[in-house]
Amino acid sequence: MPIRVQNDLPVKEILEKENIFVMDEHRAIHQDIRPIKIGLLNLMPLKEDTELQLLRSLSNTPLQVDVEFVMVKSHESRNTSANHLNRFYETFDTIRKQHFDGFIITGAPVEQMPFEEVDYWEELKEIMEWTKTHVTSTIHLCWGAQAALYYHYGIDKTDLPKKLSGVYWHRVMNRKIPLVRGFDDVFLAPHSRHTDVPVEKIRAEKRLTILAESEKAGVFLAMAEEGRQIFVMGHPEYDRITLDTEYKRDLKRGLPAELPENYYPDDDCTQKPLLTWRAHGNNLYTNWLNYYVYQATPYILEEDE
Repeated sequence: MPIRVQNDLPVKEILEKENIFVMDEHRAIHQDIRPIKIGLLNLMPLKEDTELQLLRSLSNTPLQVDVEFVMVKSHESRNTSANHLNRFYETFDTIRKQHFDGFIITGAPVEQMPFEEVDYWEELKEIMEWTKTHVTSTIHLCWGAQAALYYHYGIDKTDLPKKLSGVYWHRVMNRKIPLVRGFDDVFLAPHSRHTDVPVEKIRAEKRLTILAESEKAGVFLAMAEEGRQIFVMGHPEYDRITLDTEYKRDLKRGLPAELPENYYPDDDCTQKPLLTWRAHGNNLYTNWLNYYVYQATPYILEEDE
């Protein structure tokens, strides 16, 4: 079944060229079916890139998914046009009375700052609190996961001695939980970050369950509240060239960039990177939509008065 998007969303054409079934608003309203309503709080600077990556990941399901893009109002985005934001995004104030089947909070390039110094931290805290009563299940990605672990459970991030960048092996820790159903015992997934939430701190919090971790990259996947809160430390939604783009961008800026691990064939950055994580990334989002959103959400979503 399709992803439902606004008629003139720029990434719609790219998705269609990839044979991803995208349904526009006009066709969707003629179907006698309630789509799964997903909110996407996009904190990334290049919002269209993130839209494309996450819409790809959400497309591999028999469910009709209706995605609503959300942005914070307490931060001015300088890397996405105002026209795009005004046309396709809502602020939290305009959706706060709505209820969502699922919600995604992305990462953001602010991980080396204390949470309290991020200019939209107070607004993000309000949104994270709101998800506890207005969302059936919320996925938090990378810095978004670190922020949620800090806000909900008081577990702070720590600085890494150098940037963690590459594609790493992970082991599934609890195969009985539906979120990792269909996963192999070990699987690859990308990471790209300067900070970490130590595995021992997460393991010590009894309300959290670790589902997958890596010897090199630490925790990849954890959950709480029987799946109402899901924390993904890596980037299963990344495209083939995302790490390549980040690496070469950092080199151009004169930053101390190291070659992403286990990414380029023969560690040769002139070669095309192998895409080795897409199947498990798609499986993760499909399991989330099926077992923690569709199977758990009420048929009728009400709005606050």
